[in-house]
Amino acid sequence: MLTEALPTFSPASVAIGLLTIAVIQILHRTRPNWPGMLIAVALASLAVLPLEHEIETIGSVFGGIGGGLRAPRLPDFDAEMIRAVLPDAIAFTILGAIESLLSAVVAESMTGHKHRPNAELVGQGIANVGSALFGGLLVTGTIARTATNVRAGARSPAAGMFHALVVLAALILLAPLAAAIPLAALAGVLIHVSLHMIDVAAMRNLWRTARAELAILGVTLALTVLRDLTEAIMVGTALGSLYFLRRLARMSGITATPVPLAEAEHQEQEAGTLILTLTGACFFGLAPILESVLERISETPRHLVVDLSAVPVIDQTGARSLAAFLRRECQRGTEKIWITHASPADRRALRSADLPAGTRFAASVESALACLNADVARTQPDREAT
Repeated sequence: MLTEALPTFSPASVAIGLLTIAVIQILHRTRPNWPGMLIAVALASLAVLPLEHEIETIGSVFGGIGGGLRAPRLPDFDAEMIRAVLPDAIAFTILGAIESLLSAVVAESMTGHKHRPNAELVGQGIANVGSALFGGLLVTGTIARTATNVRAGARSPAAGMFHALVVLAALILLAPLAAAIPLAALAGVLIHVSLHMIDVAAMRNLWRTARAELAILGVTLALTVLRDLTEAIMVGTALGSLYFLRRLARMSGITATPVPLAEAEHQEQEAGTLILTLTGACFFGLAPILESVLERISETPRHLVVDLSAVPVIDQTGARSLAAFLRRECQRGTEKIWITHASPADRRALRSADLPAGTRFAASVESALACLNADVARTQPDREAT
């Protein structure tokens, strides 16, 4: 955390970091085709040579970078280690998947080539397994590298493969020189990249159109800087999920429409058919909406038609809420229940939620009403005889 790092504050390290950022910015404006980050890190490494014991370097902290690749092997697993790394693994998996797909979208917008999201994620998973076997860190596609690669003329995956070979050659040939790189210079590079990843125009647009999403972004950014990346990802994902569920709940609704049956007589003595049209996702937030419908219905309908044509998805909790509502209506005196426009998956979810006995499914509201009218026509003589 940032607060825990305050005791290690070093004016010399801050100066090296600021120098690195300044060199990168100057070269970016005056010589945009030059490798500004590489030049800045090289100059910073030369600058710290007289201050070898005052500024931390890769060599002084990590002992340098070993040249070459070690033989592949499986890491040692135990329950304690799995418990320790599982939260970070989940957080980095989510972050890596989001970052890779965003990178693919950026590349698609710049090149016009369509990407395959599933193939991107499967390839990333295989690459991470291979990296772990060689003792490497997890990998993901990055927007900054992807955009730079495309601007340099890349048009196919061969560019990424060539880039990997160059990195491997640098690892083997230049690893001894990396020990002299100051960590403050790498921090300067990361700060420069982070600042250029912030889309100010997009944030202004969020301020005008979606301030709740901007607030989630601000909380995630603050936690990343002040606390920890893992915590920031988890909190940001949780807040985003809650906001998404809130929007789903606000989009969900029910409209009740009474429809007297054409063939029924003595309609003044009994309620006819009630059509309930559900809109939005049908999930656990549906229960209070159904309760409000019960309060608005003054008379128990003889027949009930539930229209799901505007429902994109039904989860198990939504199916149970709807089934419980229909069972209560049957207890209040509803005789027949029809459910229309239900997909095969929706039908399975509803049947597993213990629908009232005799509940039937129809392709449309019109077909359900036609069947109800036919049933009323058949039973009307019996009702008159009694």
